[in-house]
Amino acid sequence: PKTKHFGVDLVAKEKTRISTVLDGTVVISHWSSETGYVIGVQHKNNYISLYKHNSLLLHSVGDFVNTGQSIAIIGNSGELSFGPHLHFELWHEGVPVNPENYILF
Repeated sequence: PKTKHFGVDLVAKEKTRISTVLDGTVVISHWSSETGYVIGVQHKNNYISLYKHNSLLLHSVGDFVNTGQSIAIIGNSGELSFGPHLHFELWHEGVPVNPENYILF
């Protein structure tokens, strides 16, 4: 939290597909200058997963996605990106949590 880096960075080859971690509804699907193409999925029990620095988003706000479904393509978009990777965040009830405590990468 001190550095405002609320997730994990996963390096991957460009054009790799990104899959959602759980079923849910897309609540964010946009571009920002800092984090590039971003997609966010609302899950049960007040969890939200965020996927940042993508090159392409495959879904729009309101779409329902299933666990493991492709939602974006790895990229290097946004001013805070320094190479192809996925910046992944997991939030619970509005508070960032350590994704590594929930997901085996």
